[in-house]
Amino acid sequence: MVVRMRHTKSHTANRRSHHAIKAMTLATCECGAVRVSHRACQTCGRYKGRVVVDVAAKAQAKAAKRAKRDKSEAQK
Repeated sequence: MVVRMRHTKSHTANRRSHHAIKAMTLATCECGAVRVSHRACQTCGRYKGRVVVDVAAKAQAKAAKRAKRDKSEAQK
């Protein structure tokens, strides 16, 4: 397929002017940590005043998985 009408550099630049990356909007959580707006806090797991992610259980599961992996590597 052949392009019939070539876009000028200015037309291409005008289209790409909206491709700029915008900075994320940051908010302060109840726990005092800085978090991204409209997202749960990575430190405490809260969003809009309620706990939506159990951060403690997640960290405990990750530690158990790491211990299991280290144990299996030590046996090899």
